[in-house]
Amino acid sequence: MWYRISSSTVIWVANREIPINSTSGVLKLTTSGTLNIFRNTSDLTPIWSSNASFSVQNPVAELRENGNFVIREENDDNPVSFFWQSFDHPTDTLFSGMKLGKNFVTGQEWYLSCWKNSDDPAQGEYTYRLDPTGYPHNVIMKGQNLTFQTGAWNGVRFSGRPKSSGNTMYTHKVVINKEEVYYMFEQINSSVSRLMINQSGKGQRWTWLQQAQKWSILYEVPSDNCDNYNICGAYGDCNINNGPVCGCLEKFVPIDVDAWTKGDWGSGCTRKKPLDCQKGDGFRKYSHIKEPDTLSTWIDERINLKECKKSCLRNCSCMAYASLNISKGETGCLQWFGDLKDIREVSEGGADLFIRVAFSDSDREKNKATFIISLSVVGGVCLLGLPLAFCIWKIIKKKSKLKRSKGILQGSPKGILRGSSKEHSNMSQKEDPDLPYFSLTTLLHATNNFANSNKIGQGGFGPVFKGILEDGQQVAVKCLSETSTQGTNEFMNEVKFIAKLQHRNLVRLLGYCTDEENKMLIYEYMPNKSLDWHIFNEFRNKLLDWPKRFHIIDGIARGLLYLHQDSRLRIVHRDLKASNILLDVKMDAKISDFGTARSFRENETTASTNQLAGTFGYMPPEYALDGILSVKSDVFSFGVLALETVCGKRNREFIHSDHLQHLSGHAWRLHREGRTLELVHQNISQESDYALEMIRTIHIALLCVQQSREERPDMATVVLMLGSNGELPMPSQPGFFTEGNIVGSDADDNTLLEGR
Repeated sequence: MWYRISSSTVIWVANREIPINSTSGVLKLTTSGTLNIFRNTSDLTPIWSSNASFSVQNPVAELRENGNFVIREENDDNPVSFFWQSFDHPTDTLFSGMKLGKNFVTGQEWYLSCWKNSDDPAQGEYTYRLDPTGYPHNVIMKGQNLTFQTGAWNGVRFSGRPKSSGNTMYTHKVVINKEEVYYMFEQINSSVSRLMINQSGKGQRWTWLQQAQKWSILYEVPSDNCDNYNICGAYGDCNINNGPVCGCLEKFVPIDVDAWTKGDWGSGCTRKKPLDCQKGDGFRKYSHIKEPDTLSTWIDERINLKECKKSCLRNCSCMAYASLNISKGETGCLQWFGDLKDIREVSEGGADLFIRVAFSDSDREKNKATFIISLSVVGGVCLLGLPLAFCIWKIIKKKSKLKRSKGILQGSPKGILRGSSKEHSNMSQKEDPDLPYFSLTTLLHATNNFANSNKIGQGGFGPVFKGILEDGQQVAVKCLSETSTQGTNEFMNEVKFIAKLQHRNLVRLLGYCTDEENKMLIYEYMPNKSLDWHIFNEFRNKLLDWPKRFHIIDGIARGLLYLHQDSRLRIVHRDLKASNILLDVKMDAKISDFGTARSFRENETTASTNQLAGTFGYMPPEYALDGILSVKSDVFSFGVLALETVCGKRNREFIHSDHLQHLSGHAWRLHREGRTLELVHQNISQESDYALEMIRTIHIALLCVQQSREERPDMATVVLMLGSNGELPMPSQPGFFTEGNIVGSDADDNTLLEGR
């Protein structure tokens, strides 16, 4: 069975264990209502049968519009009255209206199982199912081993999944009653979505793009290393933004410190202070986390969160509690017993989990200490008198104003903030009335005074800090530092361009700040950092399979196409490189850093410049040597970036024992010799199902890095080539084929050079 819109997308196979490799197969419906499949018309032994234990007087086999293949009574118009249905026998794909779960009355279980390989639909080693043990949650199993779990269902979503942002394609739900438990999603309007388990053990959500006539992946799980089941052990806390990713929850320490320091986190963590249930324990709140495995849990839908706490506190075996359903406020009670396993931090969404700790480490004790200190302070103020308190307030206010005027505030790192005058600040607000303005006070509060613990990056512009606004939205605050190689022009250039650009593959600018001497840009927060953080790290590079890499390459291409052709301004980025590609929670590529971008008039195709902006290794020869700029400059950079993404090595740092070419030269040499796949990173070179797509992607990248800019395709052609299987022209010699044509650094910081 397949979609009419995509005949190559098989979603259900009846005889998956005994496939027929020709068109001779025969499907028959018997007079009693049994479906049989035969190898051919002369073979009377069925290789597959529906094995129906019923008898139908006038049976009809019907493929319904929702994809359900059913056997029903011919004159029965009941839309759910079927004697047999394919929905009860899923293969590797779940689509709208299908169940994932178990019927406790009949023993029927609905689960997905992957194909053995791309050519063999027989059941593979991975399954995707709803586990009804404890409190229901979806899991991925490799044989009998758990590899991923979604976290508990909270009435809105599974706690391990990010908060949905305006999903209009489908709704989903979990139904739990005495007879059955199941997960189901339903499509909205005319959208087409499917959930599947592939041969690599990835659960993938796909949607059909009608205009592009292709499938697009919305997300997949496991999506990163923290999704691997219980990677940090009991009470371990996995944070993909940390290195290493595993740490212990606050108030917990590693059980085996020596193993922990060597990257072996399986032993997990334990409480700093032991529990003492008889004398009294307490609870500590942990927010934005994926709830632990619910294998040993207990629920009560009737009580609220306050009563849930009391119930858990009375039971010395209860280790944690949380709200059962957040769709109706914080209602219901979910309690955990035994060690808490498979906890991770979730960038957006997650759950509030209250874990049992010693009373002195609990929130109650913390609140008690805060109350005592506050009471003492208030009492002291009263004794000293209101006049003295007023004087102290005036002094503090005066000092705060003085520090702000210098651009260095208490608690913020010295020397990171530098900006234009207050006059320039007022001018900026008038020039960009549609772009939200953030006060410095708001950003100080969001970033905890630009604490070093919130620093998430450093570029040519300056440091970048993670912040959380009052409404809970996570942001990235990019500060212009005193040591920056860029200045006011680049700052205003970024505001000017990116504020007017809206595309799913461009990073979104939320606002800016030019408060007195400080200049900052506020962006949407990207939890998976930048592309270079993944592909140029030996460990993290191994976590990127080919579908993720291709998805990233395709996203960059689509973002550039928008800049070059579809945006209101025709933009040449000029500094496209791995560190300027950010990745969101779904690993969607987002082009960032428009400080050196250049706009072109509608009829303008090239320009000359006396000041080069960009990074060596990504610059095309005509730009690096002669200052000639065009949209083909970005095409060249894209080609280099695509090659780096495929093999996980930097273009200019690439070294080969047999020759002196850069990465692009080495790729061209391999391609001419018919050894293209040798360029692919060894961790994904074994993914044979994607071999042709890998070769084609490298071929397209080589077309983009050709010496002559006239021979390079434009981005519209690149996007078309990536999404089709048509014949490709042979690439000619790439730019800078011989090592040593140009001297420079391929560092992450922008390289601004004086022209020749």
